[in-house]
Amino acid sequence: MENLFGLTVEEIQLTLAPWKVPAYRAKQLAEWMYRKGARSFAAMTNLPLAMRNTLEKSFTIDRARLLARWDSNDGVTTKFLLGFSDNVAIEAVLMRQSYGNSVCISTQAGCAMGCAFCASTLHGVVRDLTGGEMADEGLFIEEILRRTGEKVDTVVLMDSGEPLLNYDNVIRFLRLLHEKYCLNFGYRNITLSTSGIVPQIERLMRENIPLTLSISLHAPNDEIRSRLMPVNRRYPVRQVTEAGRAYAMTTKRRITYEYLLIAEVNDREEDARELAQLLAGQLAGVNLIPLNPVRERKWKRPSETQITRFAKALTSRHITVTVRKEMGADIQAACGQLRNQYLERATASF
Repeated sequence: MENLFGLTVEEIQLTLAPWKVPAYRAKQLAEWMYRKGARSFAAMTNLPLAMRNTLEKSFTIDRARLLARWDSNDGVTTKFLLGFSDNVAIEAVLMRQSYGNSVCISTQAGCAMGCAFCASTLHGVVRDLTGGEMADEGLFIEEILRRTGEKVDTVVLMDSGEPLLNYDNVIRFLRLLHEKYCLNFGYRNITLSTSGIVPQIERLMRENIPLTLSISLHAPNDEIRSRLMPVNRRYPVRQVTEAGRAYAMTTKRRITYEYLLIAEVNDREEDARELAQLLAGQLAGVNLIPLNPVRERKWKRPSETQITRFAKALTSRHITVTVRKEMGADIQAACGQLRNQYLERATASF
Protein backbone atom coordinates (compact mmCIF):
# COMPACT_ATOMS: atom_id res chain seq x y z
CA MET A 1 0.00 0.00 0.00
CA GLU A 2 1.12 3.56 -0.69
CA ASN A 3 2.42 5.57 2.25
CA LEU A 4 0.82 9.02 2.62
CA PHE A 5 3.13 10.19 5.39
CA GLY A 6 5.62 12.68 4.02
CA LEU A 7 3.36 14.01 1.26
CA THR A 8 2.33 17.65 1.01
CA VAL A 9 -1.35 18.65 0.88
CA GLU A 10 -1.07 19.13 -2.89
CA GLU A 11 0.45 15.66 -3.31
CA ILE A 12 -2.21 14.09 -1.10
CA GLN A 13 -4.93 15.73 -3.17
CA LEU A 14 -3.32 14.48 -6.39
CA THR A 15 -2.92 10.96 -5.00
CA LEU A 16 -6.57 10.86 -3.93
CA ALA A 17 -7.86 12.42 -7.17
CA PRO A 18 -9.43 9.12 -8.41
CA TRP A 19 -11.72 9.28 -5.35
CA LYS A 20 -12.57 12.96 -6.01
CA VAL A 21 -11.42 14.03 -2.54
CA PRO A 22 -11.78 17.83 -2.17
CA ALA A 23 -8.79 19.99 -1.24
CA TYR A 24 -10.01 20.75 2.27
CA ARG A 25 -10.21 17.03 3.05
CA ALA A 26 -6.59 16.59 1.93
CA LYS A 27 -5.60 19.39 4.31
CA GLN A 28 -7.55 17.80 7.17
CA LEU A 29 -5.77 14.51 6.50
CA ALA A 30 -2.37 16.25 6.55
CA GLU A 31 -3.19 17.99 9.83
CA TRP A 32 -4.15 14.67 11.39
CA MET A 33 -0.83 13.09 10.36
CA TYR A 34 1.53 15.96 11.12
CA ARG A 35 -0.08 18.14 13.79
CA LYS A 36 -2.15 15.58 15.69
CA GLY A 37 0.10 12.52 15.30
CA ALA A 38 -2.60 10.19 13.98
CA ARG A 39 -1.18 6.80 13.03
CA SER A 40 -4.36 5.35 11.60
CA PHE A 41 -7.09 6.69 9.34
CA ALA A 42 -9.71 5.44 11.79
CA ALA A 43 -8.56 8.13 14.26
CA MET A 44 -9.41 10.93 11.81
CA THR A 45 -12.90 11.48 13.15
CA ASN A 46 -13.77 14.57 11.09
CA LEU A 47 -13.32 12.66 7.84
CA PRO A 48 -16.36 10.82 6.42
CA LEU A 49 -16.53 7.17 7.41
CA ALA A 50 -16.60 6.07 3.78
CA MET A 51 -13.41 8.04 3.09
CA ARG A 52 -11.67 6.55 6.12
CA ASN A 53 -12.62 3.04 4.99
CA THR A 54 -11.27 3.73 1.51
CA LEU A 55 -8.03 5.07 2.91
CA GLU A 56 -7.58 2.05 5.19
CA LYS A 57 -7.92 -0.31 2.19
CA SER A 58 -5.49 1.47 -0.14
CA PHE A 59 -3.03 3.52 1.90
CA THR A 60 -0.89 3.51 5.01
CA ILE A 61 0.66 5.96 7.48
CA ASP A 62 4.15 4.52 7.75
CA ARG A 63 5.89 5.95 10.82
CA ALA A 64 9.18 5.14 12.50
CA ARG A 65 9.12 2.88 15.53
CA LEU A 66 11.20 3.32 18.65
CA LEU A 67 13.97 0.73 18.89
CA ALA A 68 15.77 2.15 21.92
CA ARG A 69 16.02 5.26 24.05
CA TRP A 70 18.88 6.54 26.19
CA ASP A 71 18.64 9.41 28.69
CA SER A 72 21.70 11.16 30.10
CA ASN A 73 22.12 11.18 33.86
CA ASP A 74 21.62 14.95 34.01
CA GLY A 75 18.34 14.71 32.09
CA VAL A 76 19.56 17.15 29.45
CA THR A 77 20.17 14.81 26.50
CA THR A 78 18.00 12.01 25.13
CA LYS A 79 18.99 9.86 22.17
CA PHE A 80 16.41 7.90 20.19
CA LEU A 81 17.17 4.98 17.92
CA LEU A 82 14.36 4.82 15.36
CA GLY A 83 13.60 2.07 12.88
CA PHE A 84 11.79 2.27 9.55
CA SER A 85 9.74 -0.42 7.82
CA ASP A 86 12.75 -1.66 5.80
CA ASN A 87 14.65 -2.27 9.08
CA VAL A 88 16.97 0.69 8.56
CA ALA A 89 17.89 2.30 11.89
CA ILE A 90 18.80 5.94 12.46
CA GLU A 91 19.45 8.27 15.40
CA ALA A 92 17.74 11.47 16.50
CA VAL A 93 18.80 13.47 19.55
CA LEU A 94 16.91 15.82 21.88
CA MET A 95 19.06 18.38 23.70
CA ARG A 96 17.43 20.54 26.35
CA GLN A 97 19.35 23.79 25.99
CA SER A 98 19.02 27.03 27.97
CA TYR A 99 17.35 28.60 24.92
CA GLY A 100 14.91 25.74 24.33
CA ASN A 101 14.62 22.20 23.04
CA SER A 102 16.95 21.42 20.15
CA VAL A 103 16.59 18.33 17.95
CA CYS A 104 19.41 16.81 15.89
CA ILE A 105 18.11 15.15 12.73
CA SER A 106 19.78 12.42 10.64
CA THR A 107 19.60 12.94 6.88
CA GLN A 108 21.09 9.61 5.83
CA ALA A 109 21.30 6.15 7.38
CA GLY A 110 25.02 6.10 8.04
CA CYS A 111 27.50 8.36 6.28
CA ALA A 112 29.94 8.08 3.39
CA MET A 113 32.16 11.04 4.27
CA GLY A 114 34.79 9.03 6.14
CA CYS A 115 35.72 11.69 8.72
CA ALA A 116 38.44 10.28 10.97
CA PHE A 117 36.81 11.44 14.22
CA CYS A 118 33.21 10.34 13.56
CA ALA A 119 31.41 7.11 14.42
CA SER A 120 28.63 7.60 11.84
CA THR A 121 30.87 6.69 8.95
CA LEU A 122 32.19 3.38 10.29
CA HIS A 123 29.50 1.30 8.56
CA GLY A 124 29.27 3.50 5.49
CA VAL A 125 26.00 4.87 4.14
CA VAL A 126 23.02 2.55 3.74
CA ARG A 127 20.65 4.94 1.97
CA ASP A 128 19.31 8.48 1.87
CA LEU A 129 16.37 9.32 4.09
CA THR A 130 13.25 10.72 2.47
CA GLY A 131 11.87 14.11 3.41
CA GLY A 132 9.03 12.32 5.19
CA GLU A 133 11.43 10.20 7.24
CA MET A 134 13.35 13.29 8.35
CA ALA A 135 10.06 14.93 9.30
CA ASP A 136 9.17 11.78 11.22
CA GLU A 137 12.27 12.22 13.40
CA GLY A 138 11.28 15.75 14.38
CA LEU A 139 7.60 14.93 14.82
CA PHE A 140 8.41 11.83 16.91
CA ILE A 141 10.24 14.01 19.44
CA GLU A 142 7.67 16.83 19.18
CA GLU A 143 4.92 14.37 20.15
CA ILE A 144 6.91 13.28 23.22
CA LEU A 145 7.49 16.88 24.27
CA ARG A 146 3.81 17.80 23.91
CA ARG A 147 2.96 15.38 26.70
CA THR A 148 4.66 17.75 29.14
CA GLY A 149 3.55 20.97 27.46
CA GLU A 150 6.84 21.49 25.64
CA LYS A 151 7.79 21.72 21.97
CA VAL A 152 10.74 21.58 19.60
CA ASP A 153 12.34 25.03 19.42
CA THR A 154 15.26 24.48 17.05
CA VAL A 155 16.17 21.81 14.50
CA VAL A 156 19.72 20.95 13.48
CA LEU A 157 20.53 18.74 10.50
CA MET A 158 23.79 17.35 11.79
CA ASP A 159 23.34 13.82 13.15
CA SER A 160 24.21 10.98 10.77
CA GLY A 161 24.76 11.78 7.10
CA GLU A 162 25.81 14.66 4.87
CA PRO A 163 22.67 16.76 4.21
CA LEU A 164 23.93 18.30 0.98
CA LEU A 165 24.50 14.86 -0.57
CA ASN A 166 20.78 14.23 -0.04
CA TYR A 167 19.88 17.67 -1.29
CA ASP A 168 16.42 17.25 -2.83
CA ASN A 169 15.05 15.26 0.11
CA VAL A 170 16.50 17.76 2.59
CA ILE A 171 14.86 20.70 0.81
CA ARG A 172 11.60 18.76 0.72
CA PHE A 173 11.88 18.16 4.48
CA LEU A 174 12.57 21.84 5.19
CA ARG A 175 9.58 23.01 3.19
CA LEU A 176 7.27 20.38 4.74
CA LEU A 177 8.34 21.33 8.28
CA HIS A 178 7.59 24.97 7.44
CA GLU A 179 3.99 24.29 6.35
CA LYS A 180 1.22 25.43 8.70
CA TYR A 181 -0.42 22.01 8.58
CA CYS A 182 2.86 20.45 9.75
CA LEU A 183 4.94 22.15 12.48
CA ASN A 184 4.75 25.66 10.99
CA PHE A 185 8.45 25.79 11.84
CA GLY A 186 10.38 28.98 11.11
CA TYR A 187 13.38 28.59 8.80
CA ARG A 188 15.44 30.84 11.06
CA ASN A 189 15.19 28.18 13.76
CA ILE A 190 16.82 25.57 11.52
CA THR A 191 20.55 24.95 11.15
CA LEU A 192 22.03 22.82 8.37
CA SER A 193 25.51 21.44 8.98
CA THR A 194 27.66 20.36 6.05
CA SER A 195 31.18 19.03 5.63
CA GLY A 196 31.62 21.52 2.81
CA ILE A 197 30.09 20.29 -0.46
CA VAL A 198 30.86 23.50 -2.33
CA PRO A 199 28.52 23.20 -5.38
CA GLN A 200 25.58 22.40 -3.10
CA ILE A 201 26.40 25.30 -0.76
CA GLU A 202 26.17 27.53 -3.83
CA ARG A 203 22.89 25.86 -4.81
CA LEU A 204 21.46 26.30 -1.30
CA MET A 205 22.43 29.96 -1.44
CA ARG A 206 19.92 30.40 -4.29
CA GLU A 207 17.00 28.66 -2.54
CA ASN A 208 16.01 31.77 -0.58
CA ILE A 209 15.52 29.73 2.60
CA PRO A 210 16.75 31.85 5.55
CA LEU A 211 18.21 29.00 7.60
CA THR A 212 21.55 29.05 9.40
CA LEU A 213 24.42 27.37 7.56
CA SER A 214 27.08 25.60 9.60
CA ILE A 215 30.25 24.34 7.91
CA SER A 216 32.38 21.62 9.48
CA LEU A 217 35.86 23.03 9.00
CA HIS A 218 37.86 21.46 11.85
CA ALA A 219 41.24 22.66 10.60
CA PRO A 220 42.94 25.88 9.47
CA ASN A 221 44.79 24.32 6.52
CA ASP A 222 44.66 21.53 3.97
CA GLU A 223 47.34 19.39 5.59
CA ILE A 224 45.39 18.91 8.83
CA ARG A 225 41.91 18.92 7.27
CA SER A 226 42.81 16.24 4.71
CA ARG A 227 43.94 13.98 7.57
CA LEU A 228 40.63 14.49 9.36
CA MET A 229 38.20 14.80 6.45
CA PRO A 230 38.73 13.03 3.10
CA VAL A 231 36.28 15.48 1.47
CA ASN A 232 39.00 18.12 1.74
CA ARG A 233 40.81 16.49 -1.17
CA ARG A 234 37.81 17.39 -3.32
CA TYR A 235 36.90 20.70 -1.70
CA PRO A 236 39.97 22.21 0.02
CA VAL A 237 39.91 24.72 2.85
CA ARG A 238 40.14 27.90 0.78
CA GLN A 239 37.38 26.79 -1.58
CA VAL A 240 35.10 25.88 1.33
CA THR A 241 35.64 29.13 3.22
CA GLU A 242 35.17 31.21 0.07
CA ALA A 243 31.84 29.41 -0.49
CA GLY A 244 30.97 30.28 3.11
CA ARG A 245 31.93 33.90 2.56
CA ALA A 246 29.76 34.08 -0.58
CA TYR A 247 26.82 32.43 1.22
CA ALA A 248 26.94 34.97 4.06
CA MET A 249 27.29 37.94 1.69
CA THR A 250 24.39 36.77 -0.50
CA THR A 251 21.96 35.70 2.22
CA LYS A 252 23.02 38.29 4.83
CA ARG A 253 22.95 35.41 7.32
CA ARG A 254 25.87 34.84 9.68
CA ILE A 255 27.31 31.38 9.18
CA THR A 256 29.08 29.17 11.69
CA TYR A 257 32.30 27.25 11.22
CA GLU A 258 32.38 24.13 13.37
CA TYR A 259 35.84 23.36 14.74
CA LEU A 260 36.33 20.08 16.58
CA LEU A 261 39.19 20.52 19.02
CA ILE A 262 41.37 17.41 19.15
CA ALA A 263 44.35 17.24 21.47
CA GLU A 264 47.71 17.50 19.69
CA VAL A 265 46.05 17.51 16.27
CA ASN A 266 44.49 20.94 15.66
CA ASP A 267 44.47 22.68 19.06
CA ARG A 268 47.76 24.63 18.97
CA GLU A 269 47.81 28.42 19.27
CA GLU A 270 49.42 28.60 15.82
CA ASP A 271 46.38 26.72 14.48
CA ALA A 272 44.15 29.37 16.06
CA ARG A 273 46.20 32.17 14.50
CA GLU A 274 46.00 30.56 11.07
CA LEU A 275 42.25 30.02 11.46
CA ALA A 276 41.71 33.66 12.42
CA GLN A 277 43.62 34.82 9.37
CA LEU A 278 41.59 32.49 7.15
CA LEU A 279 38.24 33.81 8.40
CA ALA A 280 39.12 37.49 8.78
CA GLY A 281 36.38 39.80 7.56
CA GLN A 282 33.70 37.15 7.21
CA LEU A 283 30.15 37.41 8.56
CA ALA A 284 30.83 34.30 10.57
CA GLY A 285 31.62 32.83 13.96
CA VAL A 286 33.50 29.76 15.16
CA ASN A 287 31.87 27.08 17.28
CA LEU A 288 34.60 25.23 19.14
CA ILE A 289 33.64 21.64 19.92
CA PRO A 290 35.94 19.90 22.39
CA LEU A 291 36.06 16.27 21.31
CA ASN A 292 33.29 14.07 22.72
CA PRO A 293 34.92 10.69 23.51
CA VAL A 294 34.20 8.12 20.80
CA ARG A 295 34.82 4.48 21.71
CA GLU A 296 35.62 3.57 18.12
CA ARG A 297 38.27 6.32 17.72
CA LYS A 298 41.51 7.01 19.63
CA TRP A 299 41.47 10.81 19.58
CA LYS A 300 41.74 12.71 22.86
CA ARG A 301 39.94 15.77 24.22
CA PRO A 302 42.14 18.82 24.96
CA SER A 303 42.47 20.06 28.51
CA GLU A 304 40.22 22.90 29.68
CA THR A 305 43.29 25.14 29.80
CA GLN A 306 44.10 24.42 26.16
CA ILE A 307 40.47 24.95 25.10
CA THR A 308 40.45 28.36 26.81
CA ARG A 309 43.81 29.30 25.32
CA PHE A 310 42.63 28.42 21.80
CA ALA A 311 39.40 30.40 22.20
CA LYS A 312 41.27 33.46 23.49
CA ALA A 313 43.68 33.29 20.55
CA LEU A 314 40.66 33.65 18.25
CA THR A 315 38.76 36.33 20.18
CA SER A 316 41.90 38.46 20.47
CA ARG A 317 41.92 38.49 16.66
CA HIS A 318 38.29 39.64 16.45
CA ILE A 319 36.75 36.22 15.69
CA THR A 320 33.43 35.52 17.44
CA VAL A 321 33.75 32.26 19.36
CA THR A 322 31.44 29.95 21.26
CA VAL A 323 32.54 26.79 23.05
CA ARG A 324 30.02 23.98 22.89
CA LYS A 325 29.13 22.47 26.23
CA GLU A 326 29.71 18.73 26.43
CA MET A 327 26.37 16.91 26.45
CA GLY A 328 25.42 13.25 26.59
CA ALA A 329 28.87 11.76 27.08
CA ASP A 330 27.46 9.16 29.48
CA ILE A 331 25.07 7.87 26.78
CA GLN A 332 27.66 8.10 23.98
CA ALA A 333 25.71 10.85 22.22
CA ALA A 334 28.31 11.58 19.56
CA CYS A 335 26.89 11.02 16.07
CA GLY A 336 26.48 7.37 15.14
CA GLN A 337 27.70 5.71 18.33
CA LEU A 338 24.44 4.15 19.46
CA ARG A 339 23.46 3.10 15.94
CA ASN A 340 26.82 1.34 15.65
CA GLN A 341 26.20 -0.55 18.89
CA TYR A 342 22.78 -1.61 17.59
CA LEU A 343 24.28 -2.83 14.31
CA GLU A 344 27.05 -4.70 16.12
CA ARG A 345 24.53 -6.47 18.37
CA ALA A 346 22.31 -7.31 15.40
CA THR A 347 25.29 -8.79 13.53
CA ALA A 348 26.42 -10.78 16.56
CA SER A 349 22.96 -12.36 16.93
CA PHE A 350 23.21 -14.10 13.56
